Amino acid sequence: MTEQSFWYFEDFDLFDILCPTKIAENEGKDHKVINYKKGTNIYLPEDDADKIFFIAKGRIKIGVFGNNGKEIIKNILEKGEVFGELAMFGQKKRTEFAYAMEDTEICICTLDELKMVMKTHSTFQQFMMSVLGKRVMSVEKRLESLVFKDSRTRIVEYLIELVNTRGQRVGYELLVRKFNTHQEIANLTATSRQTVTTLLNDLRNKNILTFDRKRLLIRDMDLLQKEAVVEA
Repeated sequence: MTEQSFWYFEDFDLFDILCPTKIAENEGKDHKVINYKKGTNIYLPEDDADKIFFIAKGRIKIGVFGNNGKEIIKNILEKGEVFGELAMFGQKKRTEFAYAMEDTEICICTLDELKMVMKTHSTFQQFMMSVLGKRVMSVEKRLESLVFKDSRTRIVEYLIELVNTRGQRVGYELLVRKFNTHQEIANLTATSRQTVTTLLNDLRNKNILTFDRKRLLIRDMDLLQKEAVVEA
Protein backbone atom coordinates (compact mmCIF):
# COMPACT_ATOMS: atom_id res chain seq x y z
CA MET A 1 0.00 0.00 0.00
CA THR A 2 1.34 3.42 -0.91
CA GLU A 3 1.02 6.49 1.29
CA GLN A 4 -1.32 8.22 -1.16
CA SER A 5 -3.57 5.26 -1.93
CA PHE A 6 -6.42 6.64 0.18
CA TRP A 7 -6.13 10.07 -1.41
CA TYR A 8 -6.25 8.74 -4.96
CA PHE A 9 -9.29 6.73 -5.98
CA GLU A 10 -9.56 5.93 -9.69
CA ASP A 11 -7.62 9.10 -10.63
CA PHE A 12 -9.70 11.09 -8.16
CA ASP A 13 -7.39 13.49 -6.27
CA LEU A 14 -9.32 13.91 -3.03
CA PHE A 15 -6.88 16.20 -1.26
CA ASP A 16 -6.62 18.59 -4.21
CA ILE A 17 -10.42 18.95 -4.30
CA LEU A 18 -11.10 19.22 -0.57
CA CYS A 19 -8.00 20.99 0.71
CA PRO A 20 -6.11 23.57 -1.37
CA THR A 21 -2.38 23.31 -0.78
CA LYS A 22 -1.85 26.54 1.12
CA ILE A 23 -3.54 26.97 4.48
CA ALA A 24 -3.77 30.72 4.00
CA GLU A 25 -5.94 30.26 0.92
CA ASN A 26 -8.52 28.46 3.02
CA GLU A 27 -9.27 31.34 5.36
CA GLY A 28 -12.93 32.26 5.27
CA LYS A 29 -13.96 29.00 3.61
CA ASP A 30 -15.81 26.04 5.09
CA HIS A 31 -12.85 23.71 4.84
CA LYS A 32 -9.32 24.25 6.08
CA VAL A 33 -6.14 22.51 7.12
CA ILE A 34 -5.36 22.60 10.84
CA ASN A 35 -2.24 21.49 12.69
CA TYR A 36 -2.75 19.57 15.94
CA LYS A 37 0.07 19.11 18.41
CA LYS A 38 0.84 15.68 19.83
CA GLY A 39 -1.55 14.89 22.68
CA THR A 40 -4.37 17.10 21.39
CA ASN A 41 -7.96 15.88 21.17
CA ILE A 42 -9.57 16.50 17.77
CA TYR A 43 -12.97 15.67 19.23
CA LEU A 44 -14.50 13.96 22.27
CA PRO A 45 -17.69 11.98 22.95
CA GLU A 46 -20.81 14.18 22.80
CA ASP A 47 -19.15 16.75 20.54
CA ASP A 48 -21.22 17.71 17.50
CA ALA A 49 -20.73 15.37 14.55
CA ASP A 50 -20.86 17.95 11.77
CA LYS A 51 -17.48 17.53 10.06
CA ILE A 52 -15.29 14.88 8.45
CA PHE A 53 -11.52 14.75 8.82
CA PHE A 54 -8.78 13.76 6.35
CA ILE A 55 -5.25 13.13 7.62
CA ALA A 56 -2.59 14.93 5.60
CA LYS A 57 0.23 14.15 8.04
CA GLY A 58 0.67 12.33 11.35
CA ARG A 59 -1.28 9.69 13.26
CA ILE A 60 -4.69 9.66 14.94
CA LYS A 61 -6.05 7.31 17.60
CA ILE A 62 -9.79 6.59 17.59
CA GLY A 63 -11.30 5.04 20.70
CA VAL A 64 -13.85 4.99 23.50
CA PHE A 65 -13.76 4.82 27.29
CA GLY A 66 -15.23 1.81 29.09
CA ASN A 67 -17.39 1.99 32.21
CA ASN A 68 -14.25 1.69 34.34
CA GLY A 69 -12.60 4.54 32.46
CA LYS A 70 -10.27 2.19 30.59
CA GLU A 71 -9.33 3.31 27.10
CA ILE A 72 -10.42 1.01 24.29
CA ILE A 73 -8.72 1.72 20.96
CA LYS A 74 -10.90 1.16 17.90
CA ASN A 75 -8.38 2.20 15.27
CA ILE A 76 -5.07 3.94 14.64
CA LEU A 77 -5.07 5.95 11.41
CA GLU A 78 -2.29 7.56 9.41
CA LYS A 79 -1.66 9.84 6.44
CA GLY A 80 -4.29 9.58 3.72
CA GLU A 81 -7.03 8.11 5.91
CA VAL A 82 -10.45 9.43 6.85
CA PHE A 83 -12.24 9.60 10.21
CA GLY A 84 -15.45 11.02 11.62
CA GLU A 85 -17.25 9.64 8.55
CA LEU A 86 -20.39 8.61 10.47
CA ALA A 87 -21.43 12.26 10.37
CA MET A 88 -22.34 11.62 6.74
CA PHE A 89 -24.72 8.85 7.77
CA GLY A 90 -26.85 10.66 10.32
CA GLN A 91 -24.70 10.67 13.46
CA LYS A 92 -25.44 13.86 15.43
CA LYS A 93 -23.06 13.48 18.38
CA ARG A 94 -19.68 11.79 18.59
CA THR A 95 -19.59 8.51 20.51
CA GLU A 96 -15.79 8.18 20.44
CA PHE A 97 -12.69 10.32 20.80
CA ALA A 98 -10.05 11.22 18.23
CA TYR A 99 -6.58 12.00 19.58
CA ALA A 100 -3.36 13.15 17.88
CA MET A 101 -0.60 10.62 18.62
CA GLU A 102 2.00 12.96 17.12
CA ASP A 103 2.07 16.38 15.48
CA THR A 104 -0.66 16.00 12.88
CA GLU A 105 -2.07 17.99 9.96
CA ILE A 106 -5.75 17.50 9.18
CA CYS A 107 -8.06 18.72 6.46
CA ILE A 108 -11.47 19.45 7.98
CA CYS A 109 -14.60 19.55 5.81
CA THR A 110 -18.16 20.42 6.74
CA LEU A 111 -21.09 18.25 5.72
CA ASP A 112 -22.42 21.00 3.45
CA GLU A 113 -19.18 21.08 1.50
CA LEU A 114 -19.04 17.32 1.22
CA LYS A 115 -22.56 17.32 -0.23
CA MET A 116 -21.41 19.80 -2.85
CA VAL A 117 -18.41 17.62 -3.68
CA MET A 118 -20.70 14.62 -4.13
CA LYS A 119 -22.83 16.58 -6.61
CA THR A 120 -19.85 17.60 -8.72
CA HIS A 121 -17.64 14.51 -8.28
CA SER A 122 -19.57 11.26 -8.39
CA THR A 123 -16.42 9.26 -7.67
CA PHE A 124 -16.23 10.82 -4.20
CA GLN A 125 -19.37 8.96 -3.15
CA GLN A 126 -17.76 5.70 -4.25
CA PHE A 127 -14.69 6.62 -2.24
CA MET A 128 -16.67 7.22 0.96
CA MET A 129 -18.69 4.02 0.52
CA SER A 130 -15.42 2.15 0.09
CA VAL A 131 -14.08 3.67 3.32
CA LEU A 132 -17.24 2.81 5.24
CA GLY A 133 -17.34 -0.72 3.83
CA LYS A 134 -13.76 -1.40 4.91
CA ARG A 135 -14.49 -0.07 8.41
CA VAL A 136 -17.56 -2.32 8.76
CA MET A 137 -15.62 -5.39 7.62
CA SER A 138 -12.80 -4.52 10.03
CA VAL A 139 -15.23 -4.29 12.97
CA GLU A 140 -16.87 -7.60 12.05
CA LYS A 141 -13.47 -9.27 11.82
CA ARG A 142 -12.43 -7.97 15.23
CA LEU A 143 -15.69 -9.12 16.85
CA GLU A 144 -15.27 -12.57 15.35
CA SER A 145 -11.69 -12.68 16.61
CA LEU A 146 -12.75 -11.71 20.16
CA VAL A 147 -15.38 -14.46 20.28
CA PHE A 148 -13.57 -17.35 18.64
CA LYS A 149 -9.82 -16.80 19.03
CA ASP A 150 -7.39 -16.70 21.93
CA SER A 151 -5.26 -13.70 22.84
CA ARG A 152 -2.09 -15.00 21.16
CA THR A 153 -3.87 -15.56 17.85
CA ARG A 154 -5.51 -12.13 18.00
CA ILE A 155 -2.13 -10.45 18.42
CA VAL A 156 -0.50 -12.46 15.63
CA GLU A 157 -3.38 -11.69 13.26
CA TYR A 158 -3.13 -8.01 14.17
CA LEU A 159 0.56 -8.03 13.24
CA ILE A 160 -0.26 -9.72 9.92
CA GLU A 161 -2.95 -7.15 9.13
CA LEU A 162 -0.61 -4.31 10.12
CA VAL A 163 2.06 -5.57 7.74
CA ASN A 164 -0.44 -6.15 4.92
CA THR A 165 -1.83 -2.61 5.19
CA ARG A 166 1.22 -0.55 6.17
CA GLY A 167 4.26 -2.68 5.45
CA GLN A 168 7.00 -1.77 2.99
CA ARG A 169 9.13 -4.44 1.37
CA VAL A 170 12.83 -4.19 2.14
CA GLY A 171 14.56 -6.98 0.26
CA TYR A 172 12.98 -10.21 1.49
CA GLU A 173 11.69 -8.55 4.68
CA LEU A 174 8.72 -6.30 5.49
CA LEU A 175 9.07 -3.06 7.42
CA VAL A 176 6.39 -1.16 9.36
CA ARG A 177 7.46 2.30 10.48
CA LYS A 178 5.93 4.01 13.54
CA PHE A 179 5.26 0.73 15.31
CA ASN A 180 2.59 0.99 18.00
CA THR A 181 3.41 0.62 21.69
CA HIS A 182 2.74 -2.68 23.42
CA GLN A 183 -0.10 -1.06 25.37
CA GLU A 184 -1.72 0.25 22.19
CA ILE A 185 -1.53 -3.22 20.62
CA ALA A 186 -3.06 -4.67 23.79
CA ASN A 187 -5.92 -2.16 23.65
CA LEU A 188 -6.54 -2.93 19.97
CA THR A 189 -6.60 -6.70 20.52
CA ALA A 190 -8.36 -6.81 23.91
CA THR A 191 -5.33 -8.39 25.57
CA SER A 192 -2.79 -7.24 28.15
CA ARG A 193 0.49 -5.39 27.66
CA GLN A 194 2.34 -8.28 29.30
CA THR A 195 0.81 -10.76 26.83
CA VAL A 196 1.84 -8.58 23.89
CA THR A 197 5.39 -8.19 25.20
CA THR A 198 5.73 -11.93 25.87
CA LEU A 199 4.51 -12.84 22.38
CA LEU A 200 6.70 -10.29 20.59
CA ASN A 201 9.76 -11.50 22.48
CA ASP A 202 8.89 -15.11 21.61
CA LEU A 203 8.57 -14.26 17.90
CA ARG A 204 11.84 -12.36 18.04
CA ASN A 205 13.58 -15.35 19.65
CA LYS A 206 12.28 -17.50 16.78
CA ASN A 207 13.82 -14.96 14.35
CA ILE A 208 10.39 -14.32 12.80
CA LEU A 209 10.55 -10.59 13.51
CA THR A 210 12.44 -7.86 15.29
CA PHE A 211 11.17 -4.57 16.70
CA ASP A 212 11.92 -1.45 18.67
CA ARG A 213 9.92 1.63 19.66
CA LYS A 214 9.98 3.03 16.13
CA ARG A 215 9.58 0.07 13.78
CA LEU A 216 8.58 -3.54 13.25
CA LEU A 217 10.54 -5.74 10.83
CA ILE A 218 9.05 -9.05 9.71
CA ARG A 219 11.86 -11.39 8.71
CA ASP A 220 9.65 -14.30 7.63
CA MET A 221 5.99 -13.63 6.80
CA ASP A 222 5.26 -17.31 6.12
CA LEU A 223 6.40 -18.30 9.60
CA LEU A 224 4.37 -15.48 11.15
CA GLN A 225 1.22 -16.70 9.38
CA LYS A 226 1.88 -20.25 10.60
CA GLU A 227 1.97 -18.95 14.16
CA ALA A 228 -1.64 -17.82 13.78
CA VAL A 229 -2.72 -21.14 12.29
CA VAL A 230 -1.01 -23.22 14.98
CA GLU A 231 -2.56 -21.32 17.83
CA ALA A 232 -6.06 -20.85 16.34
